[in-house]
Amino acid sequence: MVEIERPVRQRRPGGAKSDPLDAVQAAREALARGQLAVPRQGTGREALRLLLATRALAVTGRTAAISQVKAFIVSAPDDLRAELRVLTTRAQLRRLAALRPHHGQAVDRRAIGIALRSGARRALALDDEARALEAEICAIVERVAPELLAVHGVGAIVAAQLLVSYSHPGRFRSEAAFASLAGVAPIPASSGQVVRHRLNRGGDRQLNRAIRVVVLTRTRHCEKTRAYMARRRAEGRSTREAMRCLMRHVARGLFRLLTRIMSGQRSRSVTSTRAVPPATQSRSQMQPAAAIVARLVSGLHLEEAPSPA
Repeated sequence: MVEIERPVRQRRPGGAKSDPLDAVQAAREALARGQLAVPRQGTGREALRLLLATRALAVTGRTAAISQVKAFIVSAPDDLRAELRVLTTRAQLRRLAALRPHHGQAVDRRAIGIALRSGARRALALDDEARALEAEICAIVERVAPELLAVHGVGAIVAAQLLVSYSHPGRFRSEAAFASLAGVAPIPASSGQVVRHRLNRGGDRQLNRAIRVVVLTRTRHCEKTRAYMARRRAEGRSTREAMRCLMRHVARGLFRLLTRIMSGQRSRSVTSTRAVPPATQSRSQMQPAAAIVARLVSGLHLEEAPSPA
């Protein structure tokens, strides 16, 4: 079984449209392609995608709630501001969530107390939700690809994003295609005698962010990475150019690791009926598809043939 994207709908005489016609067109497109797409397997990718999207909404809401609370603290009474000034953000939220405004207070003080308590409770609830979702993500990653968590700079959220973007074996024809999707492939920006490359602003920005997190972690805690950055700077490259080179290097290593992990899972969990993957099938091995096209076409001719008088 191979996966075919939705073909461009062509104009047929009389506006004909049927399942057999669509099957013939899909089979012909499969024969014309040099590399066939492989259907996704049930490796937990969809579960990770849903959990990541839900956690992202929770984190965004938590950030907005904290920003609102910080803005409201400016309008709080002097005694409350002095008490909150020495506390951390999480301690401030806990203190504000325990406020008990009552009708005996002035209208302004009661209103600011209600607003601060509501915002603090919302921020704490979203923080608990984000932590619970992260625990679920970590459990799935540990089951699907524990090797990723052993890579320096890769945590549960970064590993989940890598698995979601990689998706399944066969999606990328090479590690250069993976780097292009991640937005770390170099883009020529030379002019005259200046030969340079600039950052790629396209691609999957979530995947790009995950790789950047790995790079930033390694630049702070890995001696080899710091030595690499110093060597690139000594060659005359700017910090941004050295970072681009490092992100490309990290993407290459992560792609090879993902390919090894996902290919091993596929060989263990999926029993293929073909001797070779579709990407390496020759034309002679794709003859069954041609036979299917022939049978479908002949069946259409039989259906369209007029019945005997």
